[in-house]
Amino acid sequence: ASDVYKRQVAEGIWLGSRPEVRAMMDLSDGLASEIMHICKDSQVGCTIYEEKIPIDYQTYKMAEELNLNATVCALSGGEDYELLFTAPLDLYDKLTALESVSVIGHTCKASAGYTLITRDGNSFELKAQGWVNFNKPETKD
Repeated sequence: ASDVYKRQVAEGIWLGSRPEVRAMMDLSDGLASEIMHICKDSQVGCTIYEEKIPIDYQTYKMAEELNLNATVCALSGGEDYELLFTAPLDLYDKLTALESVSVIGHTCKASAGYTLITRDGNSFELKAQGWVNFNKPETKD
């Protein structure tokens, strides 16, 4: 295994052992889908900020070559081998001091829904467009 994956396993074990980490999962099905799973299971809403989502330069370049929006790719793509987790606001300074952690938003009341704030300040409802596992087959009445 590469050093990146070994580091991420170690980080996952460390995060999983922290009592202040409230929820955590990998981004195998895309950021939007996974954050919505966490929020639904935790009965909260969320606001995430486009400019805070870490997107690798190579991803921007490839998206540009394919005439795709890099943020949409980050929200909808999967198999990123990254972890998404929630923690209390009082840990903000401690978490932002960690090189491998990116704070991309916050949770809020469930009634606020799931929101993406774009770089230009517009607000959009976050939609899950990533991989959906174990869908119930559609039934015809």
